[in-house]
Amino acid sequence: MSELNTNSLGGLSMHAYSRRTAFAALCLATAATVTLTACGGDKSDDTKKAAATKKKDPFADLSGPQIVDKAMKATSGASSVRMKGSMSEGGGPGSIDLALDTKGSCVGTIGTGGEGSVDLIGTGRTVYMRNDAAFLRSEMKGEPKADVQASIDMMADRWVKTTTTKSDEKDFDQFCDLKTVLSDFKDTRSAARKGKATTVDGTPAITLHETDGEGRATLYVATEGKPYLLKAVNDPGKGKKRDTIVFTDFDKPVKATPPKGDVLDLDKLDG
Repeated sequence: MSELNTNSLGGLSMHAYSRRTAFAALCLATAATVTLTACGGDKSDDTKKAAATKKKDPFADLSGPQIVDKAMKATSGASSVRMKGSMSEGGGPGSIDLALDTKGSCVGTIGTGGEGSVDLIGTGRTVYMRNDAAFLRSEMKGEPKADVQASIDMMADRWVKTTTTKSDEKDFDQFCDLKTVLSDFKDTRSAARKGKATTVDGTPAITLHETDGEGRATLYVATEGKPYLLKAVNDPGKGKKRDTIVFTDFDKPVKATPPKGDVLDLDKLDG
């Protein structure tokens, strides 16, 4: 087996997360960047009926775009949130289950369909990663087989850690920062049309729809408590797989506890 260049391990590992940062942003964009051209905003002309239903529907006097604005502001103002769902990434299925907060803590798993998955724990300036063999192999496509196997032998299914102070690792620092991730929620423009009342995991919600050709985006906004965005579904049509992201655990502490035991320090390998 040829000798693995350990000086490249940090860059290799963090390069993987630079790609996944784009994936997470796309997940959020599915929910937040609904800039389609459908008509939005329904209001009843029956003022008596509107007054009677206002207590049950806090958005009775608001248009679809106004509800989207309230949802974006409420969600982007959360101190923590958990994002869970699946979407088509590069033509294949991907998944995310990640809790993160405004202090730089994050914990969860990102999957890339047939290209493996990685567990993540971020604690401020330190990030811990546990890649499976499929993920490492996908990140080293084109590299010598001996180096690929050496990387798998060294890192697969094993916690590794690194700091986020280096230039090639700053992307991950931003990825674990909820303020940065939710920045996609700002300046959102929408033409959403109000839909039916429903529930998301037991929480009362209102649906909002937008269409673009065969594509259809649906947002679910809480109608009790703060108007958080609870769920976002993007259906591109023509038999393509839907993208679905669910938002939960608003303002709950993120328990990003560093792993114990065998943890490989990539910074020391880098020198």
